[in-house]
Amino acid sequence: MTTERPVSATQETTQTTVHVLHTGAVNIDRALAFREQSLHPMPYTGWLRPKSKRMWAPVSAYLIDHPEGPVLVDAGWHSDVRTDQRGHLGFLSSTMYWGRLPAGQAVHEQLASLGVRPEDLEYVVMSHLHSDHASGLEHVRDAKHIVVSTPEWDARTDFGYIPSMWDGIDVTPFDLAEIPFGPFKQGLDLFGDGLVYLVFTPGHSAGHVSVLTKTGAGWVLLAGDVGYAAKSWEDGILPGVTTDDRDMHASLTWVKDFAARDDCVAAFANHDPDVTPTTIG
Repeated sequence: MTTERPVSATQETTQTTVHVLHTGAVNIDRALAFREQSLHPMPYTGWLRPKSKRMWAPVSAYLIDHPEGPVLVDAGWHSDVRTDQRGHLGFLSSTMYWGRLPAGQAVHEQLASLGVRPEDLEYVVMSHLHSDHASGLEHVRDAKHIVVSTPEWDARTDFGYIPSMWDGIDVTPFDLAEIPFGPFKQGLDLFGDGLVYLVFTPGHSAGHVSVLTKTGAGWVLLAGDVGYAAKSWEDGILPGVTTDDRDMHASLTWVKDFAARDDCVAAFANHDPDVTPTTIG
């Protein structure tokens, strides 16, 4: 692996480092992020709703430095959103949300700035396959392993997904196993060493996983779209789109409880406007 980030001998065996990256932003109706009571039958679409109801939210990806190799969590926007957004997202999706991707912020561009090539990546972990997370998969298709939970993979042709974003890319589904964490104690110990757990947190999508990693500073929880901001789990606010409200409540409750632990130093929602790029570990 080519890297500009030396790792200490201690870190090689006991901890990881997390880099929070912003791969552009997405413009959505606020009701997609934070469920609201409305006479509108589908407020999360933004259709026939005033522009004042819309918001820009960051689209995050995360690079985890692990002793056995770097791990990327989610892939952000593809550079096509700069030039052909409707063609990339499709007509219907592009009427509900749209992206913004400044120069240098596509995931492969940010990896390059950190001295990492796509082929250096040991894993690309997909929290789920919604477009603002899977759009940039083409940019990292040369990673050694691209993984997604089996329940999420099984739902990949459901409404709301854009299969062209992973067509022709080698994606491997992983079965859920028993782990010490999560609302259902299911997921995957990615390397088998207790440093990176993929935690089954369904509700927003059928196979959504959060990523829990042990850094030198403490646990860092990458909650994905369990919530759109910290207030989601702090106040119990569901996203506007869910596959199962009971699962969603269970996942929110678990994230809230874990984030409150003394040994959890950070819990990040993928689209939280209050989170800025940083490094922990």
